[in-house]
Formats: sequence, structure tokens, C-alpha cells
Amino acid sequence: MLNVNRIGLGAMRLTGGPAWLSRDEGIAIARRAVELGVQFFDTADSYDLGRNEELLADALHPYRDGVMVATKGGRICVGGEWFDLGRPEYLRQQAELSLRRLRVECIDLLQLHRIDRTVPLADQVGALRRLQDEGKVRLVGLSEVSLDQLREAEAITAIASVQNRYNIEDRASEDVLDYCESRGIAFIPWRPVAPAADKVAALAWLLRRSPVMLPIPGTSSMRHLEQNMSALDAYRATV
Repeated sequence: MLNVNRIGLGAMRLTGGPAWLSRDEGIAIARRAVELGVQFFDTADSYDLGRNEELLADALHPYRDGVMVATKGGRICVGGEWFDLGRPEYLRQQAELSLRRLRVECIDLLQLHRIDRTVPLADQVGALRRLQDEGKVRLVGLSEVSLDQLREAEAITAIASVQNRYNIEDRASEDVLDYCESRGIAFIPWRPVAPAADKVAALAWLLRRSPVMLPIPGTSSMRHLEQNMSALDAYRATV
């Protein structure tokens, strides 16, 4: 399990989101998140064409001890359409760009954004393993994977995290979550709050569901950030 506080921040909405959100406001939200105890930030090379990673670096670098910035590679958005790109040379190129944008020599956690079905999984995870061996990536994770794919990847390198969609109304990845719990793999649910659900109650439910759960609610609002973090208190009151 990742050694971080159990609610992180999905940074996607800090750039390329609401038109009213300025860059300075996005930076302020990221910094306030650290003040509130957030230690895990989730971004991706494809979020706003790399500008999301750059914003986190502007907001948080030099990174406080205990703060982990996880990024993802292997997917691109063109004209509103998403495409999976898992060729090893592309994954390496994007990792190098992420290193530069985040201003680090080693990425804390690099997750394969999606499995490219046109490229053998072993080649995609193998590319991340080589980056690990070179000291450019510390931990490897996966996103939107089945149990069989997770097991196949584990045969190539240790998997530190799985980021699948999961919330109180969408539990299709229940088997993956149970396996992650048995293996001590962090489970990072994207879209952790179902539509119309009470945010605090939904996040507290996730924390109770499994000790390896690490929700990353995204927000472009300082008020909602503080509300999301209050879910930790709601969870603690029940244990």
C-alpha cells in the first residue's frame, strides 16, 4: 500500500476545466490541498497536453516530504476523442517529458493509462519496468485493467496501484479490488462519487470498503476540496 494519507486529489480539473478557473486559482487549490493533508496527487501526461503536470510542479515544487505525484502515460486525447498508445518507444518518450514537466529525476508512480490492445501487454509493462531499472520510475501502476491483466503484469514487475472506475453505484471492479487488498496493492478509484451521491458519505463509504482504497476526488473549487477532505473525519468517526 502507498504510504500516503487516504484521500488524494485528482488534478485533472485544475487545468482545461471550467473557464472561470485561472491558473493561479488552480495552483492555490493544489497548495491548499497539501495544507489539508493531501499527500497523493494524480495527473497524466495527456491532461491538457502536459500543462496539468506543469501546474502541479509550479504549485508544489520543491515537493514537501511525503508528497507523491503520480502520473500516467499511454493515452492521448485528440479533438475530444481518446486513443490508447502503448508502444514502448512512445511510453518512454512520454515518461521523459513527464520527468521534465514535473521537475524530478524519478517519477514517484507511473501508471499505464490504458492497455493498448494493439500492443502486447508484456511490451507495455516491460517498457515501464525498464524505466524502473534505469531509476527514472520508482513505482509502476495500471489503470482500467481486468484481474487477468493485473496478474499478467505482476509477472513482469511489482504493481503498486490499480486505478479503475469504482463507486457505490459502479462496482464492476469488485474482483480486482479484492485481489488488490489481498496483495497490498493500492486501489485508486476514479470517479469515486456517483452522480447525485452525497460526496462526504460516498468517500467515507469507500474508505470503509477496503484498507487499500485511495480515493482521488477531483475538484476546481476550494470549498469542495475542503468538503472532500472532511470525509476522513466522517470515516474516522465510524471506526
